Amino acid sequence: MEAYVVGVCVAVFGNILISISLNIQKYTHTRQARRGTGVYYHSKLWWSGIMLMGLGELANFSAYGFAPAALIAPLGCVCVIASALISVLFLKETLRASDLLGGALALAGSYLLVSFAPHTSPHVTANMVERALVSWSFLGYFMCEAFVFMVLLFLYKCKNMKHIIIIMLMVALLASVTVISVKAVSGMITETLYGSHLQLTYPIFYIMIFILLISCAFQIRFLNEGMKLFNATEIVPINYVFFTLSAIVAGVLFFEEFYGLSLIHGLMFTVGCGLAFSGVYLIARARPRIKMDSVFINMGKISGKGCTDKVQPQTDESIYGKLTSSTTRGAQQGEP
Repeated sequence: MEAYVVGVCVAVFGNILISISLNIQKYTHTRQARRGTGVYYHSKLWWSGIMLMGLGELANFSAYGFAPAALIAPLGCVCVIASALISVLFLKETLRASDLLGGALALAGSYLLVSFAPHTSPHVTANMVERALVSWSFLGYFMCEAFVFMVLLFLYKCKNMKHIIIIMLMVALLASVTVISVKAVSGMITETLYGSHLQLTYPIFYIMIFILLISCAFQIRFLNEGMKLFNATEIVPINYVFFTLSAIVAGVLFFEEFYGLSLIHGLMFTVGCGLAFSGVYLIARARPRIKMDSVFINMGKISGKGCTDKVQPQTDESIYGKLTSSTTRGAQQGEP
C-alpha cells in the first residue's frame, strides 16, 4: 500500500473518532445543563469523549507523516459530515435537504481531493527542515504573514474591531505555522521509524515541537474569543476553509508539495476544494435544535433515574467540524 493511501485512511479514521467525540461531549453538556447538577468534567461520559478526541488527534498527527499536508488538511470535511450524520441518527436532529446536498458536495470534493492532490512529498528530515526555514520563499512568506498578523492584532486589540473575518484570519495565520510544525515533527518521527537516520537527536526537532505548542496555544485563545462573539455555525465553515487554505499554502511554500503537479491536476484539486467548502457550509449553517426526549443514550441507565423532560438547547451550543483543530474543540469543551 502506498504511503499516501495510509495517510488518507488514518486521517479519515481520526476524523470519524473526532466527530463521535464531539457528539458525546455535546450530549454531556446538554444532559448536565438539563439536570442542573454537577459539572461536565466530573462525567465519565465526557472523559470518554476526551479520550476519543485524543485518539483522533493522534491519528491526524500521524497522517501528516505519510501524506502531503495539502491532502490531509481538506479531509477535515469528513468530520463535519460524520458529525451531522451522528447527530441525525443518535441525537435526533432534523435531516434537512441542505444536509443531503452538503454531504454530497463534500463527498464529491473529497474524492477529487484524494484523486488529484499531490500524492508524494519530499522526505522530511532535520536537514530538509533547516534548509526550508532559511529559504527565501519561506522567509518572504513568513515576514508577510507576521506583518498581516500584527495589523490584524492592532485592529482587534487597539481599534476594537471584533469582526469574524479578522479573528478567523488570525487563527488561520497561526494555523499555517501549526501545519508546518506538525508536518515537520511527524515527518521526522516517521523518518526515524522507517528511514535509516535518527532524526530525534537534532535540535530542530525540539524547536519545531516548541513552535507547535506555542502556535496551538494562541490558536485556542483567539478561537475561544471568536466562539464568545459568534455562533459555532458561523465559526465552523470559516475555520475549515481558512485552515485548509493555510495548509495548502504551507505545503506549497515550505514542503514544495505541488512541485511538478500538472495543470489539470491543479485545476481539479481546486474544484475539489470548492466543492468541499460548499458542502461544509451547507451542513454547518443554521443547525436545527436537538430533541433530547429520545437520544442514543438511556439517561436512566446512567444515573439510575428516568428522564422524560425535553431539552431544546440553542444551536450555538454545538459545534460541527475539525477543527486542527483541536482549537475549535477546545472552545467546545469549555462550554457549560
